Amino acid sequence: MIAYPSIDPVAIELGPLKVHWYGLMYLLGFAAAYFLLNYRAQRNGQYTKDQISDLVFWGALGVILGGRIGYVLFYNFSHFLQDPLSLFAIWEGGMSFHGGLLGVMISLTLYGRKINKTFFELMDFIVPVVPIGLGAGRIGNFIGGELWGRVTDVPWAMVFPRAGDLPRHPSQLYQFALEGVALFLIVWFFSSKERPRMVVSGLFLACYGVFRFIVEFVRQPDEQLGYLYGDWLTMGQVLSTPMILIGVAFMVIGYKKQAQQTSAA
Repeated sequence: MIAYPSIDPVAIELGPLKVHWYGLMYLLGFAAAYFLLNYRAQRNGQYTKDQISDLVFWGALGVILGGRIGYVLFYNFSHFLQDPLSLFAIWEGGMSFHGGLLGVMISLTLYGRKINKTFFELMDFIVPVVPIGLGAGRIGNFIGGELWGRVTDVPWAMVFPRAGDLPRHPSQLYQFALEGVALFLIVWFFSSKERPRMVVSGLFLACYGVFRFIVEFVRQPDEQLGYLYGDWLTMGQVLSTPMILIGVAFMVIGYKKQAQQTSAA
């Protein structure tokens, strides 16, 4: 067993103002997205710096609003019915990646109309940098001692302060490695060459869905939901399954359209 590194979740405290590591990880993710998107824009010359700034702003808005609404609707709906104002209780924590993804899709659709870009033009452009924010968020989860894994006897198990006395999988680190590092490398290098429209977005969706589905086998499900079937099916797996199917469909459609255009030419 490895000792859990007890880190104060509050990174900066100035009087009544407390800045948590989780919030700093979000800022780090948005900052990294800004610089990497500017790098990509310099290579393809299709976006200005002002448009990149707007993309990051609209994306951040989609992540925060969509993530919070998604968490309440997907993971804590019964509590929301009892107390609808809990939707705005952001200080209590609770964000959903799947909700954040939907939020980003909606915000980018709206912004795309403003700059005359299609939905998939924007999605294929930004998804290669998204894993940076995902990985940073998982480190924030780990520092905050939340979203821990199931009880285990593996040598690298940890006892999380708010999870009882039993050793558990550090599932946040698994997600950092898969959803952050591995996903970034796969999608970034895949997108470094010109690909058919929709294919990069499809690869991102499919890979994230697979990685999340796998980790859910060792991640402790949310207490208010538990397992949806037997002792293994979780809400995270239910929400990730359509991501995998849709991602594969996007890739098939993208390459099929390319083949049709090539044959027609």
